Amino acid sequence: MTRFCPILLRIVLVAAACPGTTAPAAASTWIGRFDQTLAPWAEQRFQADRPANTWTLRRWDGVDALEVRSQASMSLMARAVDVDLARTPVLCWRWRIERALETADLTRKAGDDQAARVYLGLALPPQSLGVGDRLQLRLARSMFGPQVPDAAINYVWDNRQPAGSEHPNAYTSRTTMVVLRSGTAALGRWVAERRDVGADLQRLHGPGARLVQVAVAADTDNTGETALSGFADLHFVAADEACR
Repeated sequence: MTRFCPILLRIVLVAAACPGTTAPAAASTWIGRFDQTLAPWAEQRFQADRPANTWTLRRWDGVDALEVRSQASMSLMARAVDVDLARTPVLCWRWRIERALETADLTRKAGDDQAARVYLGLALPPQSLGVGDRLQLRLARSMFGPQVPDAAINYVWDNRQPAGSEHPNAYTSRTTMVVLRSGTAALGRWVAERRDVGADLQRLHGPGARLVQVAVAADTDNTGETALSGFADLHFVAADEACR
């Protein structure tokens, strides 16, 4: 066998050097598996005088998921993130709702509720914030705490606005509501999403905007309705990479 060693070594070295002989390492960055623990996710409330949602880790139709029950309540399950959006700009996740809200209307403060939302908290370059923006942020943070971001994007499962539409938040123009799902067509089943967050940040807030937080929520405090929703498998991938 000794005389075959140089030949075997050459085969190994050639195979290692040939393009395409090994698969490139995946570039995905996981931020929410929900299979064992919530950490580093933590509940976040903006108004302490309003009821909070109820959160449960569960195995749901074969999927490790975070369940949220919202009954005239609102709170986020959030975590800080530091994702290289130049390398992995696409956010993938699965979500589901068990019923659509009936009276919600995201264009009005009194109706600004959604059965499910994925919330992106952003930091903006200081020079992009005008005097009015700074005053509003200072006031908001004095009322709700330092977790209030400079700006936000919400991907929502709405009850009436068409999928693909975008709307300023009823409370602040620094938050954009992007409707990905609408109505009752997919009730009671997991739906997969794929969104180029890097492109959305550039398009809506220009260069320099940074993603600093991701959160999930159901929101029913304005309408007083009830929602039962789930989230799973949140991760970032490269633009040319499939979701996991």
